[in-house]
Amino acid sequence: MPNHYVFIESRDPFESPDTAFVADTAGALRQRGHPVTVFLVQNGVLATRAGARGSHLPGLSRSGVNVLADDFSLRERGIEGGEMSAGIRPVPIDALVDLLIQPGTKAVWH
Repeated sequence: MPNHYVFIESRDPFESPDTAFVADTAGALRQRGHPVTVFLVQNGVLATRAGARGSHLPGLSRSGVNVLADDFSLRERGIEGGEMSAGIRPVPIDALVDLLIQPGTKAVWH
């Protein structure tokens, strides 16, 4: 069974140009057949809004990457479920803990 990769993105994608690293790497791993999750926390959730210019999230979701967003981070930034791009699921932070303790999981915090 291939490793499951979990990328934890906490940076604002509109102020940190290196956030494309997560999208590029997650997409490449997914193309190679690995299960991949991108978990957005803190300012990483700012790219979840539908129509956010330059957001890589819709493309990741369409390619089969599981895109999750911390519901607390969303609320703290005033982002409601109806404002989010399709394919992004708001979840509690406990979901991240559940992902990280699974055998074969490789985590990258950015």
